[in-house]
Amino acid sequence: MNKSKIKGLTIAGILIVVLMLLSVGYDLFYNAGRIVYPMDASAYVFQLSDLPLLASILMLLIYICVVIIILFKANLNRQKALPAQNKTRKISPKLGYLGFLGFLGFAGIWTYQIDASIFPFCFFVFFGFFSFFLEGKMSDTLIDERFQQNAQAAQLKALKIGFTIIFLAVIIVSQGRFIHNLDMIAIILTITLSLDIALTLFLCEYFLYRLDHDEQLSE
Repeated sequence: MNKSKIKGLTIAGILIVVLMLLSVGYDLFYNAGRIVYPMDASAYVFQLSDLPLLASILMLLIYICVVIIILFKANLNRQKALPAQNKTRKISPKLGYLGFLGFLGFAGIWTYQIDASIFPFCFFVFFGFFSFFLEGKMSDTLIDERFQQNAQAAQLKALKIGFTIIFLAVIIVSQGRFIHNLDMIAIILTITLSLDIALTLFLCEYFLYRLDHDEQLSE
């Protein structure tokens, strides 16, 4: 992913956040908070004054989808190029700022109050993008046998932690002694799985960075 594309995504993200804030303010002060405040979704009737905030939400969702597609394509291109260059991909550590998209997961509190929707809690998985801070520091690193061993060890350690968290969460929730509300169980599992995926992605890069960095210092 080149610098111009990263810059474009960053600027677009900032503009969308600004539009979201402005549209939320408009809805609160000039539209009686029809969209912001909890309401009965079954009784909702569209009004033209609802359009600014609804359009901003749609733009945000489209932006998130575009970012995911671009990152997916970049990963495919990286995998195709690795055999030829035998080096890690060149990416900017600034991509790590995409991790702040994880805070969109808190929107699930709002949507659950409106229509009992818990899907936005899945956005917590975007916290995993913070791993780009570390991956960016290891850009253009020679993939030798030692690096491959460190990568495998880092992934194994991260996956062990991730699976342990999932196992403990499932065991605790399945007991039913502390939580008796099915909706709350679904919310807890959704949040736990999303955060667990994000943590695993971050730890893979963190452990690899530590292993590679410590070995360089020892040499």
